[in-house]
Amino acid sequence: MTQSALSKERSLFERVGPILSMASLAVIAVIYGIVSSWWGWFPAPQVGLAHRTYLDLSKNWQNDLALVPTRHLVMPGGADAGPERGLSGVPTGATSGGYTLVAGLSENQDQSFHAVRLYDGEGNEVHRWPIYYDLLDEEKEPQNVMLHGMEVFEDGSLAVTFDAGNAIARIDACGQPMWTVNGNFHHTITRDGEGQLLTWRNDGVIWLDENTGEILHTLDVKGDMMVADNGSQRALLNIRTRTPESDQGEVRFLVDPFHPNDAEPLRTDLANAFPMFETGDVLISLRELNLLAVADPETGRFKWWQVGPWFKQHDPDFQPDGTITVYDNSTGLGASRVLRIRPGEDGIETVFAGSEEIPFYSWRRGKHQVLPDGNVLLTEAEGGRVLEVAPDGDLVWERHMVWDEEHNLIITEARYVPDDFFEDGIPECTAR
Repeated sequence: MTQSALSKERSLFERVGPILSMASLAVIAVIYGIVSSWWGWFPAPQVGLAHRTYLDLSKNWQNDLALVPTRHLVMPGGADAGPERGLSGVPTGATSGGYTLVAGLSENQDQSFHAVRLYDGEGNEVHRWPIYYDLLDEEKEPQNVMLHGMEVFEDGSLAVTFDAGNAIARIDACGQPMWTVNGNFHHTITRDGEGQLLTWRNDGVIWLDENTGEILHTLDVKGDMMVADNGSQRALLNIRTRTPESDQGEVRFLVDPFHPNDAEPLRTDLANAFPMFETGDVLISLRELNLLAVADPETGRFKWWQVGPWFKQHDPDFQPDGTITVYDNSTGLGASRVLRIRPGEDGIETVFAGSEEIPFYSWRRGKHQVLPDGNVLLTEAEGGRVLEVAPDGDLVWERHMVWDEEHNLIITEARYVPDDFFEDGIPECTAR
């Protein structure tokens, strides 16, 4: 080969070599990126977190600066969602003779960021509990937490918890704390009829004294329920919860692998309807596993469990007829449902489902209450709407929680209580 040819070859290599090196590095980077996203290697989690943070901040910066509560606003649900929406229909039956509590954002931010409203049987607001989150936790701003759990007492006080918050508290009719316990308490609160409250703290069911807030007992998913039998329960709870690295022996869980969202005790007055359970057994909902289970409160052993057909469910309830009803969000399908199941038997009954005639859909959150007359009170959280439906599926009444012409307020729970529930009549507040 001549000197001239060698020079040309060397010159070509000098030009192409860096390109080939860069291309090789690019291919390696792509392959590593794909594999790291599969296996959760650096920097995939960090990049994903940064991307999610950017999207969240770009969408909710007004909320975080306390200008507009964008984290708490949703598009109106239902068919009639025009600017004149509000209360439509007339409460009949049970709700015409009692009260309905509705928990969510306050439309008057100067008074309190969150509020629980009390409506009478004609749909008039007769009392409001202001929720002063800053009195319960000094570390987080009220606009960045969401009122979620709510339980009402005969003396007119409430117990409350918060999504993304750091407190459970009992407040009086004026919103003043009677007691506060700090920690990651979340989702529902339920009274057991024996002086205790049940809720979730992280991945554990917590029993508290309803008069003092003292923690009396805990039952943890990982620490108790996973080791409560000879291994089958552990296998059930490990479904889609562990990272691939844990195959080497180290137990490492995915972020929020269970998403527990309800814990309801079997009360004495309902125990006879459930012969396979005992008073105090706890009905739990683990959203990410589509799992309902009834567990022994001491050992964590499941006495009954079922996965689906509900999807991303909330709010399972023991019913007096020996069945369990559950709010089936049916996330992604555009129509939520309330289902009924009898533990130990096959078959699922649809109590109510959203339709074109009566749209009903909340892709997350949501509550239901079967009323004494058989009607069902529904909380369409992500539509900002409360509705009552009859056993035949007809709409009795609905209320949009209006923020402005285009948006409703997220509501996390609507609750009916009879007209003689409050021992001193409608709660009153004479001072903040």
